[in-house]
Amino acid sequence: MSSPRSAGLIAVVTVMTSLTGASTAAAASARTTVDASARTDAAVWAGELGKEPTSLTELRREAQKAYKSIEDANRALVARQKKFAGVEKELAGKLTRLQQATAELNRLRKPLSDLAASLYQDPSVGGLSPFIAGGDGTAILRRMSDMQHLVAGHNTVLSEASKLLEGQQRLAQEAQELRAASLLQEAQLSAQVTLMRKRSTTLVRSLTRALVKLGVKIGQGTEGAGGCDPTRIAQAEQYPNGLLPKNILCPLPQGGETLRADAAIAFADLNLAYKKRFGTPMCISDSYRSLGEQQAVYYRRPGFAATPGKSNHGLGLAVDLCGGVQSFRSAQFNWLEANGKKYGWFHPDWAYHSPFEPWHWEYDPKLGSLLP
Repeated sequence: MSSPRSAGLIAVVTVMTSLTGASTAAAASARTTVDASARTDAAVWAGELGKEPTSLTELRREAQKAYKSIEDANRALVARQKKFAGVEKELAGKLTRLQQATAELNRLRKPLSDLAASLYQDPSVGGLSPFIAGGDGTAILRRMSDMQHLVAGHNTVLSEASKLLEGQQRLAQEAQELRAASLLQEAQLSAQVTLMRKRSTTLVRSLTRALVKLGVKIGQGTEGAGGCDPTRIAQAEQYPNGLLPKNILCPLPQGGETLRADAAIAFADLNLAYKKRFGTPMCISDSYRSLGEQQAVYYRRPGFAATPGKSNHGLGLAVDLCGGVQSFRSAQFNWLEANGKKYGWFHPDWAYHSPFEPWHWEYDPKLGSLLP
């Protein structure tokens, strides 16, 4: 039967072994998972940056994709930091438990060390005097056995304490490696975000220059797209219907008319195709309406205007057209019906009959996101 001291020593050694083995596996697993994730993210984002867009709609979509990639990368960075913080916390817990095991070993080692030393240094309690002066053989053997046990226990404790120290050093090294890997991956993600920001800025500037060439008057020059920046759509969605500020709205080639950025850019692209087909640009009688303008139309044309605050005109996603399109089944109407969806524009079902408004067309962001 083992003594209490032996049982305590076995428990400490067991804890030490499980801690060091589990922590090594956990650290290795964490490093592998994070590395693989970083490689996957980098490959995906690198692929998204490869294609050069050629049309207004493609420029708009690529700018939005680049902006979304920035948001995704930032979310991935935050998630990775949280995940690594959890790994660090787990390692810190293991180090604390190792320190507790070390303290327990020290507690067990002290009485063994003290007792062993007393055998050598204090003849009054027997010490080595039996071996020097002779005496009862049984007592001598008992003392010899006690001394051997104490020396063996002392050596065992010292050996296991050394292993504990090695375990602590190994855990500290693993924590340091994880931290270094985390910092490296954060730097890689940061570089990806910077690259995508540059890509997004370049695309927006290209859009601005293209729109200016089409006659769209955007601020001062082509340095900033302002309301024609499609990466600011989320900002536009934060404002109530009919209360979009001017800096959120993008002007159209048709003077005085504005829409939300994605709708405006898609409309400008559609306008090019329309002009190529009919020789003239599209005619617009109305586009974005403020809440006050929607109220005026609602009272002036009851039954032919949506309730103020409910119209797609107030979201910058609808136009009323003229120049032939307003005539049901005209060549212009039929062409737009057949080709509008290629650019995200469609004639809503209700406008075919209740109320009948062949001039009313709307932009669907979901439809626009599916453009080839």
